[in-house]
Parts: sequence; C-alpha cells; structure tokens
Amino acid sequence: MKRSIIIVLSSLFIGFGFLGFTTDNDGFELSKQIEIFVTFYKRLNQNYVDQTNPAELMNIAIKAITDEMDPYTKFWTEQDIIASKIRSSGQYTGIGAGVFEKDKRLFISEPFKDFPADKSGLKAGDEIIKIDDILVSDFEGEAKELLKGEAGSKVVLTYKRQGKTQITSVNRSLVDVAAVPFYKLLSDNTAYIVLQKFNKKASAETIAALKELKARGADKVILDLRGNPGGLLVEAVNVCNIFIPKNQLVVYTESVIKASNKVYKTKKEPIDTEIPLVVLVNGRSASASEIVSGVMQDLDRGVVVGARSFGKGLVQTYRPLVYNTKLKVTSSRYFIPSKRCIQALDYWHKDKNGKPKRIKNSDYKAFKTLNSKRTVYDGGGVSPDIEIEATKRSGLANALIKEKAIFNFATQYHHNNKFDRLTDFDFKDSDFQDFKSYLKTINFTYETKTEKSLDEAMTYAIKEKMDKNINNEYQSLLKRINTFKQSALKTQEKEIKNLLINEILKRYFYREGMYEYNTLKSDEIITAQAVLNNTTRYNKILGKSN
Repeated sequence: MKRSIIIVLSSLFIGFGFLGFTTDNDGFELSKQIEIFVTFYKRLNQNYVDQTNPAELMNIAIKAITDEMDPYTKFWTEQDIIASKIRSSGQYTGIGAGVFEKDKRLFISEPFKDFPADKSGLKAGDEIIKIDDILVSDFEGEAKELLKGEAGSKVVLTYKRQGKTQITSVNRSLVDVAAVPFYKLLSDNTAYIVLQKFNKKASAETIAALKELKARGADKVILDLRGNPGGLLVEAVNVCNIFIPKNQLVVYTESVIKASNKVYKTKKEPIDTEIPLVVLVNGRSASASEIVSGVMQDLDRGVVVGARSFGKGLVQTYRPLVYNTKLKVTSSRYFIPSKRCIQALDYWHKDKNGKPKRIKNSDYKAFKTLNSKRTVYDGGGVSPDIEIEATKRSGLANALIKEKAIFNFATQYHHNNKFDRLTDFDFKDSDFQDFKSYLKTINFTYETKTEKSLDEAMTYAIKEKMDKNINNEYQSLLKRINTFKQSALKTQEKEIKNLLINEILKRYFYREGMYEYNTLKSDEIITAQAVLNNTTRYNKILGKSN
C-alpha cells in the first residue's frame, strides 16, 4: 500500500506537476516538497506506535489539500468518475427514483413517473431498510449505489411506510433523465420551457421544445433556469446559440495556466434571434445557468427575472491520475461578453476563520452591455433586470429544507389527504397552521448566521476578558434574534408555503403537476408574461427603441 501511494505521488509529479510552472525554480520547489512529503509519509507509517491505515491517512491528506483550495477541486475515485459520466449523459440503469441518505438511513425522495420504482408502488418518504439481503444500517459506504445495476436485473427492497414494513421487487431499467422535464404553450402564446440541468441533451431538448411550441403558435419565450446547478460548459454555449447568431462570443476563460485560456463562440445557425425572451433565475441557478442568463443580459438579448444567481464563475478540468482516478481541479475563471466574471466567493483570500470572503456590494465593478450599453455588475452572480423578493431563499427556508421538515410534512400530508385532479388541489391556511404545529412536535430550531457570528464574537470576548462588560448587550441581541425567528414563519409565510406546495404536488402529480401548477401561480412566471406582453416595457429594459 505504501509503495502504491508513493507511485501515485510520483505520477502526480510527472503527469501533472509541471503543468503551469514557468521557471526551473517552480519545478524544483514542487519536486522538493513532494520528496519531503513522501519521506514524511513513509517514516510516519513505519515508526508510529500503533498500526496505521495508509489509505485512510492519504485520503485525509488529499482532502486537507483540496479543502484549502475551493469546493470544486476534488480527488475523484473510479466511482466518482462513473457518477460524473452518468450526470453528463443523463442516463443510468437503476430503479428510477431520487434517494437521499440521512443518519445511515436511506429514503426515497421522488419516484420518477413510469419508471420501475413508480411501477413498483414506491412513494416519496419510504425508508428503504434492506436491499436484497443487505441491511442499509450495516452497509459501509453509500447504500444508494446498491440500487444501481444492469438493466433487467431484479432487486428486492424492504421498506417502511408509516411504521409498516413492506417488500417489493423492482426490475432495474435504463433511466433517461430529461434536461427539459416540462414545456408548455401558455394561454398568451408564450413558450414556457424548464431547463433543469446542462447535460449532453440540454440544447437538443431545448431546441426540440422550442420548435414544437413555435409550430403551435408561440411568439414569446420563458426559459426557466431556476434551481439549475449547471453542468457542461459546451452545452451552455449551445443553448445560447439558440437565440444568438453564429460566431458570437459567449464566454472566455482566463488562468495562469496558458493551456486553460480558451474562447467559446457559437458554432451553429440560431433557431430564432428575434423572439422576445425572458430568462428566470434564482439563488440556486449556477455555473452554466449563469452563463446563459448572463450572456442574454450582456447582449441585450433577453430580460432576466428572479433573484441574484449563485455566483460560480470558476471552471473545472479533469486530469487523469493512476489506478483509474482523476483530479478535478479549478483551472480558470470564466468571463462573459461584457468582460465581467460573476464569481461570488474569493477562496484565495480567506478571513481569520479560514472562510472565503464574499465580494462586497461596494466592491462590485460596473460593466456595459454590448448593444445598449446598459450597466451590469460582476462579483456575485447575475443580478436580474427585474428582481422578485419572494424568489430569494431565506435562512429559515434553508434550515427547514436541510432538516427535511418540509419533506416529512409533505409525506404526512400525502397520507392524510387525497386529490385525484390538479384542479382539486388547495393548500389552505389551516394546512399551514398544521405545518407550524408539526414543527413544534419535532422541536424544530435553527441557528441564524447572525447568531453564529455573535457566538464567535463572544468566544473572542471571553479570551480577551471582555465578556462581562458586553454580556448584557449580548443577551439583549440574542432575545431580539429569537423574537425575529419566532415571527419568521409569519413574515416568510409565502416563501415557505410555496416550498410546501411544490413538495406536496410532486407526491400526487409528479414534477409535471408541480410545473403545471406553477404556470398559473408562480410570481416569476406571471411577471415574465407581463413583461413579454408589454413591448414598450420589454424594450425599455433592454435599452431598445420601440
């Protein structure tokens, strides 16, 4: 094992180490540090008082190194590489359901319509306790991987629903994950298209949806990128190409590594460069989603509606290592046509606690759009042309999602209520009161960022012997924060209700029902339609003359 680790380090040095180093001194320094590390690692394992686990120690070392860089630089095992290929292709073989693990327990989060899990009767909220003869609680590793297998193979699942243990047999199949899970011609002849991920099928599915809707009379477009975490950079370019001409600059990357400096332009003839366009984004629209929305904004091609996007302006590349492993490394920053980079966090200049600094609003730099010379800004995602407050995700909402409070209440609601048609669904005020009561039964609580900061400040105050002098003010602030938290469910009721409704609708009518419902109820979609149907306002936002 020790010898193999040394081989890995040597391969890293030979195959990757000199990339990006421009002087002999740089190469010598890297060689010197690797030699020190290999010697240290070997001596530690040979001389430590107890038996060591070389693989575990190396994993700790690698993780410590990558954690110092940014969240996207990772060491990938063979399993990680396979998972990445699945995400990019949009296909895998399995039971056809979203799952999540929590505290060594495995749950169905969402059975996909008409796939094996759905046909076998599995529901969101079901806890899988046994996969064939393997108890999930005893399994070391990710139990969800046991659900995958060859198409046509059978897996027997033992699961719990409302305290009752049941068994079902599922025949695995090829699962085709749609990049565009929903599209519809709205009543005002607006083509509404949901693009949920940038896999290899993203542009093709978006084009197919747009062509179909145009053939049915669509003369306006809403492209919904809310919650889209990104994916393939080339597919972001291809989606932009749907609405902008061939040979148009979309994005370019810059790095100290010259090989990572690239320019990406559109390569095909567009589908429609004139059709009025609105792009929807929120705080979970990242990376490729920000390229598309940012480019449409920079080129004055479409109006962006929603909330400021995530702010990921970093590009990753993959470098092969030995033993079927890879290094996923942040190799450059991307810039959109206005020459702005929308990266929000500075991972290379951290605060005293080792956390990356967020670029302050006051430090945002102004840029100009290419045609109308409107002012746009860098430093923290794409800021929408029309901002909708309700689109922003609050700390309370994040805590409710993280603790699965919304998910579990939706499961409970589904078991207690029956709806056969989407038009029959109505989430009443009494249902929201039930949710608040439910939170009390599970003793839900959460810590705000402000509380964390105060606690940290008090820790330093104790060290500096200032705590007695500021304790009264500290306690007073804590009481005010607690008062705010108690009222948050009321002040943020609309946001929480929307999250509950979306989760509940998926239980009855799958994602299609959720999207269908939102075409009539979503503030962002309603606002987008209003803008598209008001030519004067649409043109004014984009700096065009009527």
